[in-house]
Amino acid sequence: MPTSPWILLGIAIVTEVIATSSLKVSDGFTRLWPSVVVVIGYGISFYALALTMRSLPVGVIYAIWSGLGITLVTLVGWFVFKQHLSANALIGIGLIIAGVIVMNLSPSGTTH
Repeated sequence: MPTSPWILLGIAIVTEVIATSSLKVSDGFTRLWPSVVVVIGYGISFYALALTMRSLPVGVIYAIWSGLGITLVTLVGWFVFKQHLSANALIGIGLIIAGVIVMNLSPSGTTH
């Protein structure tokens, strides 16, 4: 049974966020297991992203992947790594989310 491109895109986003978060923990690739998670996470992410591109337009895919990825990595930084966000950063994240939503509401945004 073929996997939905939207599920594959979700997998790509989640594994990219895990890999990016692990990149910080890897301490410049000086810690083995976080470094392994980085390599495997990015590998899975790009593979799932490539499979998604068989069915959906690259612009829509990349906007969603990068927009949600930025947002989720920022939230991980805030909650896990205790990094503080300015009001401008929060507004920017809100605009990214709004842009992804607007793209997906457009009837021409999801055609080939």
